[in-house]
Amino acid sequence: MLLWPAMASAETSGRDSTVSAHRQLDELNVVGIKQMPIAELAASTRINPEMVRRYGVVGLKDVSEMAPNFYIPDYGSRMTSSVYVRGLGARMDQPIIGLSVDNVPVMNKDAYDFDVPDIESIEVLRGAQSLLNGRNTMGGQVNIRTISPWNFNGWRAMLSYGRNNDLRTALSWYGVLSPSLASSVSGLFNMNDGFFKNELTNKKIDRDRSGSLRWKLCWRPHDWLSVANAASASLTRQGGYPYESLSTGRIAYNDTCFYHRTTFADGLTAVWAGKRVVVTSVTTVQYLDDNMTLDQDFLPEDYFTLTQKRREWAFTEDLFTKGTRGKYDWLGGVFAFTKSSHMDAPVTFYDTGIKRLIEDHRNDINPYYPIRWDSRSFVLGSDFDQSSRGFALYHESTYRLDNWVFQAGLRWDTERVGLKYHSQCNTGYETYRRLDDGSYEPFSHTPLVIDDGSKLSKTYMELLPKLAVAYDFSDVRVFATFSKAYKAGGFNTQMFSDVLQQRIMQYMGLPMTYAIEDIVSYKPEKSWNYELGAKSTLFGGKLHADATLFYIICRDQQLTMFPPGMTTGRIMTNAGRTHSRGAELSATWRPTDDLVLRTSYGYTHATFKHFSDANGDYRGKRQPYAPAHTFFAAVNWQLPLATKELRPSINVNVRGAGDIYWNESNSVRQPFYAVLGASAALEGNDWGVRLWGENLTSTRYNTFYFVSIGNSFVQRARPWQAGVTVRYNFSTTE
Repeated sequence: MLLWPAMASAETSGRDSTVSAHRQLDELNVVGIKQMPIAELAASTRINPEMVRRYGVVGLKDVSEMAPNFYIPDYGSRMTSSVYVRGLGARMDQPIIGLSVDNVPVMNKDAYDFDVPDIESIEVLRGAQSLLNGRNTMGGQVNIRTISPWNFNGWRAMLSYGRNNDLRTALSWYGVLSPSLASSVSGLFNMNDGFFKNELTNKKIDRDRSGSLRWKLCWRPHDWLSVANAASASLTRQGGYPYESLSTGRIAYNDTCFYHRTTFADGLTAVWAGKRVVVTSVTTVQYLDDNMTLDQDFLPEDYFTLTQKRREWAFTEDLFTKGTRGKYDWLGGVFAFTKSSHMDAPVTFYDTGIKRLIEDHRNDINPYYPIRWDSRSFVLGSDFDQSSRGFALYHESTYRLDNWVFQAGLRWDTERVGLKYHSQCNTGYETYRRLDDGSYEPFSHTPLVIDDGSKLSKTYMELLPKLAVAYDFSDVRVFATFSKAYKAGGFNTQMFSDVLQQRIMQYMGLPMTYAIEDIVSYKPEKSWNYELGAKSTLFGGKLHADATLFYIICRDQQLTMFPPGMTTGRIMTNAGRTHSRGAELSATWRPTDDLVLRTSYGYTHATFKHFSDANGDYRGKRQPYAPAHTFFAAVNWQLPLATKELRPSINVNVRGAGDIYWNESNSVRQPFYAVLGASAALEGNDWGVRLWGENLTSTRYNTFYFVSIGNSFVQRARPWQAGVTVRYNFSTTE
């Protein structure tokens, strides 16, 4: 029966039938448990087990550029895990692409950057995926699948060591406990001593220590019922934020920066398979506890620091059914989620910050009555309780008529977001009067006591249609799709310290830099997506090639910006209207059994059509942060002296991206760059040794640019790296 192989990932079936299902899944290129088996009408890239091994893939960032127009830069810490696809992206708050690991959706973008032991494959779907996956999948969906205990029995070990004490080690156990029960436990630990030094302290600042544990339990009591539970926990202790001042060319700041994170996730997938219908339930719970502490001015002087502590819980339920009857396939379901978080985000002002940002600004306006703060430090306190909950109904129908495939679907999505905030400040200043002889005398004292709090909420509803058609030639499938997608709205919590600062300035009789009501919240981002593509298998299966053209109309696009003036926060705002168009090409050619060539190229022309703010009119300007070009090429050659038991191979690859504009005015950019990687491997049936190198030419480029209190900063790319990875599998399968 065609429906059963597409039903679920490997852990949801028995051992013998699972192997068969796996083979059929690979042949059908099914991407995720919701994907219809004959209706893969999307631009997609599959990272197979060979690629995972060859390129050392352990997480989402390793896939950057391997899929065209899919770009994940390094923004200073594992918290800032931004993804850009086809000109769309987000530096903060809501993601542009969905992520799931063994059917468990990751609900917070700040937790996207983590290492996963024993990845089996990664499927990257580009383009809007909102019909089946809902909010925050405007750019696509990524499904990571780890090795199933039904497919491997025994122990797996990995040890990798490279420059700058870069150590990664993993150990896993897989076992079949009974004919209907299998389990696995895997752990991974990663550390490195960092690559960038703070010249003020003469210490490395981006050292990283992280680890994770995963546990799977797979149960199949009957042929028609399977249950799988996947639980994971991770711990991150990272320095990060190696930001270099453009004016001095130095990384030099005086306060500590770090990012700490603890996560837990558990997902239960239950599948009931009838003769023509499959019913699936995916229930998940997730916990995130993190702490970002920053020297927010990134200067040697004492301006201010930020500490942002957060605790977040999320629960999801996805219940759907799919079936087939002759030429007609259908899928429909309901999805619900709730997410709540508490955040404390105090900003502490110090002597230099008080003097230059407050006292000097005020005294320049009124020099005859200057002020002086009561103390040389004070706290702008902010804490928030945020909540969001949503509900969705969705349906997709597919009909086959000879070589034609027609598909239509609709999703109704509603979401309510809420914010309860409390802002406080207890400080004051002394006003002096200038006398005729040039001296000063105390004139008055002004206490500044602020204790504000309120509740805000918004409700959003969206109808998300999708239409698609495909035609199959002998070796080529041509498809066209139209779909609507959206990214959720929310609240600008990172601006509340600036809100308090504005209140203080207002108490002193100074004008507001911006209207508070304009920056507290931002609206959902919506897109209308048009796509024309082709997928082909040529020359007896030796060449697989994909090509895609896309056009995206986006309204209320969410952009991270810095408000005008000497401000300390960041704001998420909505651009009026943007357009993105481009093309994607990817190909895998295997001219012989020993030689594989892969390449991908993406081009994006994303511009503002209607967007202006207090800083200017940006009509016609390129959208910032998303690269205009992405490029990946790799050659893997298994040497002719290889035997069945001993296989030497060489891999060479090139990754590239650019131009990347860093601001809305397009006045600062990173030109296109390319980096070289290579590896040499010697593998046996159960073991492998790989010598590897990354950025071997030590190409110098910037991965990030931003402005803080009028000063510009960049993050440089990591220099060259090299190391060795050893793998060993001890299988107990007979």
